[in-house]
Amino acid sequence: MRAFRIPLFCTALLTLACASAAAETNAPVPPLRLLLDDLPTRCAPLPASLDAAARAQLDAFYRQRDDRPAWRDQAHLAALGEQLEQLADDGLNPADYTLPARLEPAPGCADLLASHAYLQALRHLAGGRLEQARLEPLWRAEELPRPDPAPKALSIALRELAEPARAFAAARPALPQYQALRALYAEQRQRPLPSWSALADGPLLRPGRSDPRVPALRQRLAAEGYLPATAAQRQDSLFDPELVAALEDFQRSHALKPDGLLGPASLAELNVDALTRRDQLRVNLERLRWRAEDLARARLAINVAAAELLVLEDGRELWRTRTQVGRPDRQTPLLVSQIDRLTLNPRWIVPPTIFREDKLPAIRRDPGYLARHQMNVEDRAGQRLDPALIDWDNPGPIRLSQAAGPHNPLGRLALRFPNPFAVYLHDTPSQLLFEKSPRFFSSGCVRVEAVDSLLARLLPAEELAEVELRLASGRTQEYRVRPKLPLLIGYWTVEVDDRGRTRYAPDIYQHDRRLLRALLGLRP
Repeated sequence: MRAFRIPLFCTALLTLACASAAAETNAPVPPLRLLLDDLPTRCAPLPASLDAAARAQLDAFYRQRDDRPAWRDQAHLAALGEQLEQLADDGLNPADYTLPARLEPAPGCADLLASHAYLQALRHLAGGRLEQARLEPLWRAEELPRPDPAPKALSIALRELAEPARAFAAARPALPQYQALRALYAEQRQRPLPSWSALADGPLLRPGRSDPRVPALRQRLAAEGYLPATAAQRQDSLFDPELVAALEDFQRSHALKPDGLLGPASLAELNVDALTRRDQLRVNLERLRWRAEDLARARLAINVAAAELLVLEDGRELWRTRTQVGRPDRQTPLLVSQIDRLTLNPRWIVPPTIFREDKLPAIRRDPGYLARHQMNVEDRAGQRLDPALIDWDNPGPIRLSQAAGPHNPLGRLALRFPNPFAVYLHDTPSQLLFEKSPRFFSSGCVRVEAVDSLLARLLPAEELAEVELRLASGRTQEYRVRPKLPLLIGYWTVEVDDRGRTRYAPDIYQHDRRLLRALLGLRP
């Protein structure tokens, strides 16, 4: 069991202030909830976190306890302190949850402040410490429930008050992903950080070649256990099979194509320092607290950072495949929705952004572009127009479309769901791009590899047979999905897989740095 530590400076101030307030008033301490109306006078200095929402939570807590004190003795308070210390393993800062040094003879400020730390910690475990909407907004379909950690935290706080350890365990996300990532972070916090030198830029390094960077590459891979420690002593410059295999292992665990080539993408991931990697765990623990309920409900989850799709059941992974997602200047939006229909043999209506930024410049350069790509011009009602009659410098309210077929960028199938971004999941004829990494090629929609295999995991056998029959017809049709399939499009840059291996993903949208600064109390 860890030693229970209370920040002496803060707790001494709180204790002296509470005692001083009681002496100055020289009056009986009023009921605990009534103290809430006069906290700055009676219990100063107060934690900055004790805002209006926190006071409302305290009021509800004591109201349901009939205004009885929560903390029975010093041992009970110490048990809470132990759990607050262990928040460090969740990537939270125990110093943010200030406890009084001792309980008072008469219930008052100390009881209130201990309860505030208790409720605050449970709320942060249940739904995250930071405001997700400000740092990493997630659009949510109106018909879906909006997770609110406050009622859950209050219920746990009241039910498990006698044993704080049980309360904290109940508030912490039960997702296997969270538990595994927390265990990894706790382990890494307890050991010294490894160190390695950055590798120099240079030409693409292929197996069997020699390069002066090879000794540094051996040392770098040995520092994280991809090679035995003895390999780091070698100074020859041959990129031999042992080193190639170690680099391939590194590439697999960092969402890179395991081709054994030392190129710019691999070099960038190799040069991330150990502290940044450990901070990455902390950042993603916060993300999982935000999204635990959505992940537990989701049937499909897209991890944009890794460009992967997961089929889930009760938060557990059943199947995974590769995707292609939005490039940094046209990011795939993060959202929670439900797949409610399939478009079979879809025709493609070119989205406005792609029309304006990609297609229109191409048509202006090459009048034969439309015919070569089998694209049609339509008015907004869908009526065909003659491309030769369009002023392409000022085309007006038109749109482009492409009929279903082997060249259609949506492939044979699109999976639709309500959202304001006009994005969807879809098949693609660009299958070779799935072999590349990172896979940020689209304008926001998500291209899915092995869409037939995905359908087989989502639809009952009879429905699957009907869908395949309709697909074979070649006709564009809509197929309603019942029940709807809960979908999360999220972003996380590290996970521990079901075999206990750590898998990182490139922070292609540069979200991690902003989130880490907020966790550290800095301006994002």
